[in-house]
Amino acid sequence: MIVNFAERAHNHNWELDPVTRSLLDTDFYKLLMLQFIWKHYPNTRVSFSLFNRTSSVRLAEMFPAEELISQLEHARSLNFRKSELIWLAGNTFYGQRGIFQPAFLAWLERDFRLSDYELSVKDGQFHLLFDGRWTETTMWELYALAIIDELKTRASLKRLHEFGLDILYARAKTKLWGKIEQLRDVPDLHVADFGTRRRHSFLWQEYVVEAMASNLERAFTGTSNAFLAYKHDLEAIGTNAHEIPMVLAALAPDQEAMKASQYKVLELWQNTYEGELLIMLPDTFGTTQFLEHAPDWAADWTGQRVDSKNPYIAGDEYIEWLKKRGRHPQNKLMIASDALDVDEILGLHAYFGGTFVGGATPRDFRGPADFLNPSKWIPHRRIRFSAGWGTLLTNDFRGCDPDGGAGFDPISLICKVHQVEGKPAVKLSDNYAKALGPESEIERYRQVFGTAGVANVPVIA
Repeated sequence: MIVNFAERAHNHNWELDPVTRSLLDTDFYKLLMLQFIWKHYPNTRVSFSLFNRTSSVRLAEMFPAEELISQLEHARSLNFRKSELIWLAGNTFYGQRGIFQPAFLAWLERDFRLSDYELSVKDGQFHLLFDGRWTETTMWELYALAIIDELKTRASLKRLHEFGLDILYARAKTKLWGKIEQLRDVPDLHVADFGTRRRHSFLWQEYVVEAMASNLERAFTGTSNAFLAYKHDLEAIGTNAHEIPMVLAALAPDQEAMKASQYKVLELWQNTYEGELLIMLPDTFGTTQFLEHAPDWAADWTGQRVDSKNPYIAGDEYIEWLKKRGRHPQNKLMIASDALDVDEILGLHAYFGGTFVGGATPRDFRGPADFLNPSKWIPHRRIRFSAGWGTLLTNDFRGCDPDGGAGFDPISLICKVHQVEGKPAVKLSDNYAKALGPESEIERYRQVFGTAGVANVPVIA
C-alpha cells in the first residue's frame, strides 16, 4: 500500500474521516471475549474507565471535547456489515472453522449496541466512563483508545506544514524499515502486530502491517486487528485479556471464591471454545501465585502470554512449571507482548531458541546483544516463542518530529474494568506500577493473592 501521508494529512478533511471505520476495527480477542460474555454473563453490569497515565501530556488541551464526542457518536452509530459477519462465520481461525456460533452472529447483527458514556475533563485530561451491561461496554475499550490516540496524532499534525509532514513520515518509514531489516531472514522467527490500542493512526497501522507482511513473509504470523485481517486476508491473532478474571474476581462472594475465580475463567473458556484457543494470561493477580496453585489440567493448555513480567524471567518460570507438571516445554508456546521493540524480540527469540552454556540465566547478560552471541548458547528450542509487537511497532515516532518536539511520542492511555455490579474491580499485575483499582481494594486483593514475583518497573507506553 502506497500512501502519501504528508499530502493526506495536509489536505484531507479530517472532520469527514472517522477514526473507527468498522466495528471490526478492534483486537480480535475482544470479539472472542464478547462471545464468551454473551454466553455466560449477558446481564452482568460492568463499567469501564479510560484515563491517561502520561499526565504530562494534557490531552484536553490538544483537541476539543467536541471532536472526541463526534468520533464516539460515530462509533455508536456503526453496525456490523453482512460481509464482516460472513467472514466471522466462514473464515478459519487458529485452524478451526465455526468458532463463532450462528446465534452469536445473529445477535451481533440484530441486537449488539455500544453503551452510552460519560465524558468529563479534569486537570487537562479527558476521563471517560462506559457503564451498562458487559456486552455493551466491553467493546468500547479499543474504539475509545484508538479514537483518542488518533485525535492526539491529528492535533500534532495540524501544526506542521506539508514539508514538515513529509519529513515526519520519511523518518518514521526509515525507522520502520530499519526494524524490519533486522528481522528479515531470522530463522524460525514468529512476530505478530498487536498495535491497535496505541497506534499512531489507522492508516499508519495498515501501512505497517502491509510492510511487515510483504517483507517478513512467513515470519509475520498476522495481526490482532480484526478489520485489517479481514481486509487483507491475514491471520487474526488473539484469545483473551485481563478483564474476564477481573470481573469474575469482583463477582466472587468471598476470598476463597476470589482466589479460585482465576481458574474458573480457564474452565469456562475451554468449555466455550471446545478445547481450542488455550493461551493462558496468568498475570492479572500475579503469575507466580497463579502457577503455584493452578490445577494440573492447566498445564495441558497450548501456552502462555506474558504481559507485565520481565519476559526472560516469566519464560523461565513457565518452563520450570511445565517440567514439574511432567509436560514438555518444547511443545508449548510463550507469547511476549509488553513494550517490545526489535532488540528485545531478537533477544527473546535467541534466548528461548537456545540452551545457554554453563547454566547462565537472563541476569548474567547485559542485553539482547549478548543473547545473540552464538558462543554463549547451543541452538536448541526450549519453548516455542512468538512476539506480539504493539506500541513500538505502530506508534514509534520518537525523534521523528522535524520541530524536535515529543508531540508524536506514544502515551500510556488505558481503558480497564472499573466496577462490576457496583463493586470496584482490581488488577494487581506482575508490576506494582501497573496495579489498577482503589488503593484499599488493591491492598485487600494482595492479602488474598500475595505479591510473590511482583516487581516495580517503570511503565512504558
